[in-house]
Amino acid sequence: MNTRQSIVIFLCLLTLVSCQQKQMAVVEVSNSWDITHENSPVGLPWSDIIANMPAAKPDNIVLVNAQTGEEVAHQVCYHGEPVPAGLFFQVTLKPKESIKIFIKEGKPKQEVVYKTFGRFVPERKDDYAWENDRIAFRMFGPALAPENPSNGVDLWLKRTENLIVDKFYFDDLNNNKSYHVDHGEGLDCYRVGPALGAGGISPFVDDVLWVGKHFTSHETLDNGPLLTSFRLKYDNNLRVGDKFFSKEITIYIEAGSQFNTAVVKFDGDFSEIEVAAGIFLHDDPGNMRYSVEDGYTAFGEIATSDAGVPAGRNYIATVFPPWTTMSRVLIQQNHLLAIAPYKKGDELMYFFGGGWSKWGFETDEKWFDHVAAFAQRLRMPLSVAISGGLD
Repeated sequence: MNTRQSIVIFLCLLTLVSCQQKQMAVVEVSNSWDITHENSPVGLPWSDIIANMPAAKPDNIVLVNAQTGEEVAHQVCYHGEPVPAGLFFQVTLKPKESIKIFIKEGKPKQEVVYKTFGRFVPERKDDYAWENDRIAFRMFGPALAPENPSNGVDLWLKRTENLIVDKFYFDDLNNNKSYHVDHGEGLDCYRVGPALGAGGISPFVDDVLWVGKHFTSHETLDNGPLLTSFRLKYDNNLRVGDKFFSKEITIYIEAGSQFNTAVVKFDGDFSEIEVAAGIFLHDDPGNMRYSVEDGYTAFGEIATSDAGVPAGRNYIATVFPPWTTMSRVLIQQNHLLAIAPYKKGDELMYFFGGGWSKWGFETDEKWFDHVAAFAQRLRMPLSVAISGGLD
């Protein structure tokens, strides 16, 4: 056998071995800042996965920490479509720390625990309710129209990692066990009223906050285990002066976070307006902190059940990311308002969330510090790179 034949055989063997190896993708997530990113979300478009791992199937991938060999919990998201839209997982990184994660073919050894959930609740006057392992919320639908509900956000306080939305509704409707009273896992003691409640958003035109009515339609996009998302539409029911605007809001809640991500679009007879993300102040002046520079408003007040039993303090906040301009903060119409400019056709992103003194935030200062740290992380994001490889 001559040298040339030996080289050809060697290359053929090398090709055969390479073909037998499975494809994988390598994701490197880096924290270049002097802050800790705890349980921070990482989202990758599914097109990026396919570009680096063409054989990837949404039901046959596993994520592995390259350093420890441990599996990383993940979710393939569809965003209401029949084909995958993206891959979602979470990481914790200390200052200046990086992590490599392998995406491989295979099945996870353990099922991911469901930590987020949401659904339309027709048995309770068309609520849309959602939660994660930290907090819960709801917004109001058409069946509540005779009671003139707002487009505000209702806050449910939790002190359990268990998902409680279905349980609370079932017990309230069937077992005479009101979710307005704390039975050990939390309660709904928040009053939305004709207001934006715990972080809703509406037009702010002619120096007036125009609070809207109930949503007119709903669509669940993804439903756990780590991320739940849904879309609510308000078709021509936001009165602004003598005109009526429409609103579409898509809300995402991820495991472990006190905050929702909201993406909002307004439509109507305008080209540019201002909008306001608001916190209803009730009758309690409460305690507040805000920063236009850092893009947040935060509030704490007394929480009292419908039975008149003190329930500690509840907390609310709104946060604008650095790519959404907060122009100013106002206290008006019994709201703490974060004002932002809005151009017709744009998508505006902001965050709203809440907490409780009986679970994780024993003082107002702890809540305010948590909100400020969340806003800081938005301004100091993780960097993510993906490449292909062979296992």
